[in-house]
Amino acid sequence: MPLKYAERPETDERLNAVFSALADPTRRAILSRLRDGEASVKTLAEPFEMSLPAVSQHLKVLERAGLILRGREAQWRPARLDASPIKEVAQWAYGFREYWQETFERLDDLLDELQSEEMKKGEEMKKGGARGDDVE
Repeated sequence: MPLKYAERPETDERLNAVFSALADPTRRAILSRLRDGEASVKTLAEPFEMSLPAVSQHLKVLERAGLILRGREAQWRPARLDASPIKEVAQWAYGFREYWQETFERLDDLLDELQSEEMKKGEEMKKGGARGDDVE
């Protein structure tokens, strides 16, 4: 079954941006942290051995992908998770469910066939041994 591209190019662009953002382990860790609630750049940077500007760059990538929203409260710019693009990725990935279901069904059929052949061979060997056909 051939894979179909998204019907709208803007959907492909959004998915590309989200996949690109999620490809980096630091950004995935930041998103995981933001599941607990909004946080400042300084708070998000704490577990990493990198500068605040480097963390800010990661946040910009996440923001461009639509995965976070940045607010402004006085001098504080908290980041907040927006998981809606991840839902779009999940919907895209769900399209492969049919492929995997068919693949597993073919594998089940092959397994059943092999087990059936093994059972037949076993029965034939029992019958042959009972008649004395295997005498030296």
